[in-house]
Amino acid sequence: MKRTSFLAAAPLLFLAIVEAPAADPPRSGHPVFDRAVELVTDNFHDESAIDRFAAAVRREIEDPQSPVAKASSPDRVDEAIDAVLASLDASHVGRFQPDTIDYFELADIFRYAIRNDMRRLFPPEGEVSYPGVGMIARPQNGVRFVSDVYDGSPADRAGILVGDEVLSVDGKPYHEIESFSGKVGKPVEIKLRRQAGAEPITVKATVERLKPLSTFEKAIEESAAVTTHDGRKIGYVRLWTLAARNSMGEVAEALAEGKLKDADGLVLDLRGRWGGGSSDAAELFVGDTPPFRLIPRKGEDVLANVRWRRPVVAIIDEGSRSGLEVFAYALKVNGIPLVGQRTAGALLAGRAYLLPDDSLLEIAVSDAVLEENTRLEGSGVEPDLPVPFSLPYAAGNDPQRDAAVEEMRRILARG
Repeated sequence: MKRTSFLAAAPLLFLAIVEAPAADPPRSGHPVFDRAVELVTDNFHDESAIDRFAAAVRREIEDPQSPVAKASSPDRVDEAIDAVLASLDASHVGRFQPDTIDYFELADIFRYAIRNDMRRLFPPEGEVSYPGVGMIARPQNGVRFVSDVYDGSPADRAGILVGDEVLSVDGKPYHEIESFSGKVGKPVEIKLRRQAGAEPITVKATVERLKPLSTFEKAIEESAAVTTHDGRKIGYVRLWTLAARNSMGEVAEALAEGKLKDADGLVLDLRGRWGGGSSDAAELFVGDTPPFRLIPRKGEDVLANVRWRRPVVAIIDEGSRSGLEVFAYALKVNGIPLVGQRTAGALLAGRAYLLPDDSLLEIAVSDAVLEENTRLEGSGVEPDLPVPFSLPYAAGNDPQRDAAVEEMRRILARG
């Protein structure tokens, strides 16, 4: 297969920035809590927030009912860390535990930041992986609904749909990692409810050992599809993340010589899981440099620069965050219509740190500004065509994608 090569630009989301230490924070005597406090105090990008953060730390340490101390229970420490991080009121701030998919995905994204611990955390090769079927189930009012099914994953092949209520796995309550541990290569029975009040259904999916960034690249490739409307071919591809090394390469290859090369227009789905990537990723659609290929004496041509000149409609929602928001903003200011809901408003630069219990702490270490003084943090990018989406019992229906296809049909009909 021909591969597409791209010049690497500076990562937008995942920076390793070292700043001068701030004043010593209050200490509780608990190693996990104190280390989290120290890392935030020394590295959080907005120095003006540190006094507010220190006050939140002091409240937890001096709490009259349950002060955080050396002997505090893990649950109390978890609660206290969540509380002090919330006081920062910023994106790219959070703590992630090893029993969640978020932990593994972020560990792979931030693998260079924690490279000295990779072999210990993920023996023997130091490659991040976890047992799963390729679905994300989001809690809502005490119930978990499937919010994401990675294209080409076991969950996708099993027919699991976005909006399905997850009832159990092999007869036990669903847990993101625990439900599939020790079952790689084996089928599991996943009980779902597709409609409110309906009888449960059971599907079988074979557990795989998933490598997060490779899974994202495969999902981007597998998502590419073409449908025909009014005699015109409308392509679709979902950009699950910009953080994988070949995220944009998969898109460019599909457009240049893959499934989407003959499409008359493209629906570009930016409803991702994570941002990351290069700040110039949208150049594929709005850049002025011409497409070109390198032709060697022997062997296959290499696409060195791909540009898509046909119509584009993009889909956005609260899953479009960080680097994907820069992408959406670049499309919008260049007149490309956005369909869906406002993006996350999460545009800062983050870095990951390991805490003494091997949980992962993400800290926003740098502000991010577009153009002269445009900040998307806290505001996001608004769609040109607002379309709501209700997750529970959606049964795989996607009104945002449908609306984007209809918008593309109108664009193509106008010629």
